[in-house]
Amino acid sequence: MPDQFLGGDDTFAQRNLRFGWWALLAFLSLGFFLEVLHGFKVGWYVSVSTEVRREMWTLAHAHGTLLALINIVFGTSVPRNKANVTSLQTASRLLVTAGILLPMGFFLGGVVIYSGDPGLGILLVPLGAAALVVAVFVAARHSGSGSSSTDSSQGQPMEKTERSSDRAVRPARKKR
Repeated sequence: MPDQFLGGDDTFAQRNLRFGWWALLAFLSLGFFLEVLHGFKVGWYVSVSTEVRREMWTLAHAHGTLLALINIVFGTSVPRNKANVTSLQTASRLLVTAGILLPMGFFLGGVVIYSGDPGLGILLVPLGAAALVVAVFVAARHSGSGSSSTDSSQGQPMEKTERSSDRAVRPARKKR
């Protein structure tokens, strides 16, 4: 595996993994906290007048958890991806940015409610969503580009089967 992917503590694959695991812990904890508020019927959380707060904080929990998992998946897939390093770094930064802005916008939007409307923090949501869309586009566009056709489990070259109707791929036979 190339050093720029997994070499040191500051690599972007490790950044996404580290961010993803810590964010997962934070947003799962937020979900637990929200369940406690709901279970104990805390008025400033479950009353009809604070329905927007409950919705915003639930959205923060859900989006934060999902984006944490996306960062973990991205971090684990980088070493297998032979795409342009600059593109992968861009996608990495944008995924972390989306993982911060999107749930933070929902959470801050629920802190202060104006007559049934979320607070100004909600303005972070479109920025986070845009970062996420661009990150996924960059990652999808460059996924698999320049990849070799090797069997990842054994590192052997792959060959196509003899039948044209069967498109399966199997490891190449070793020559004796």
